[in-house]
Amino acid sequence: MSVILVTGGTGFLGSYACTRLLDETDAELVLLTRSTDRAGFVDKLWRSWQLHLSPEAFADALTRVVLLPGDLHAPDLGLDDAARQALAGRVTSVLHIAASLNRKSSKACLNTNLRGTLSVIRLARFLHDHGGLARFTHVSTVAVAGMRDAEDVAEDTAIDWDRSDYDPYGRTKKFCEHMVRELLPDVSKVFLRPSIVMGDPLFPQTTQFDMVRAFCAIADLPAIPLDPNTRLDIVDARWVGTAIARLHTMAQPPHEIFHLSSGQQSHTAREIADALVAETGRTARFAPRLGTGFDWTVRAMNRAPRGTMVAGIGALLKVFWPYVVYDTVFDNTRAVEAVGEAPAPFPSYCGPLYAWSKAQGFRYPHVPLPPSFQDPGGPTWA
Repeated sequence: MSVILVTGGTGFLGSYACTRLLDETDAELVLLTRSTDRAGFVDKLWRSWQLHLSPEAFADALTRVVLLPGDLHAPDLGLDDAARQALAGRVTSVLHIAASLNRKSSKACLNTNLRGTLSVIRLARFLHDHGGLARFTHVSTVAVAGMRDAEDVAEDTAIDWDRSDYDPYGRTKKFCEHMVRELLPDVSKVFLRPSIVMGDPLFPQTTQFDMVRAFCAIADLPAIPLDPNTRLDIVDARWVGTAIARLHTMAQPPHEIFHLSSGQQSHTAREIADALVAETGRTARFAPRLGTGFDWTVRAMNRAPRGTMVAGIGALLKVFWPYVVYDTVFDNTRAVEAVGEAPAPFPSYCGPLYAWSKAQGFRYPHVPLPPSFQDPGGPTWA
């Protein structure tokens, strides 16, 4: 039986990848978590995984989940020698998903993406040297490609060290890939780079709202300051989670790097707007000549008093707008062939996502576990 050490298992993408791993494999999952007690861990995990599982299915899943108290920001991940030795005797692969998505904060990206990833790499080095690792998978981002303009980007040419980056997120994730290659040269590695991940084609609910809020704000503008022919590489979370699970556990992946994106099947702003019009009955008007003025407006909104709705929307748009207007897509041929299926077209589900998210006020209505729920416990070897 394989044992997979996962970071970020309680996050948005982590919930998709972990539940898919439990569904498609017989693996045990070791989840690094800052929770120090089982009850707190179960509650935190349920808040993330209830998007996918009933309480009964969640109880079944817990029998294959190991709680590993630790902290991405702590020295050696906060693990003592006994915990590291226990892991070395059992863990067969590492799936590193955890990351800071705070694109504005250099400090957050430095501490989580760089320092945290270095600690995960050092643990992987220890595990490999004291038992061996079948795989180290690093979930990265297409943002490592840096500043682009009307391009089609392939995996092996995405990183260009002479190219500037849009933000600290892309910059630190690019260097994370470099650290993995330099420090784990003898370990089988897979690098997975999602594009803009938004929504699920099977249901409108989501627990990740930053990009959704920015998408809705742009859609609600009386005039959208964007060329309607601009391509938007948006991919659904269900396909990305499936791809992460399958590529991580594949015995011999055909490549080392995969774009988890929509690639050449990406849709234009006009096609997405038409889908929203069909869902909401609203009209959509494009005014690309307003782009420069809109950019200045976003900057002004971002300077509004902190905590206000105007400042919040301004901050979101300031961060994501460069990734909207650069008309760049990331070839996903490798991933589609290896995974065995393609992502869902964003226009096919963007309407329900828009309507549900706005109706919920961009908050997920978490439901507590029923009083009758009993934690079955998980493997106790660590």
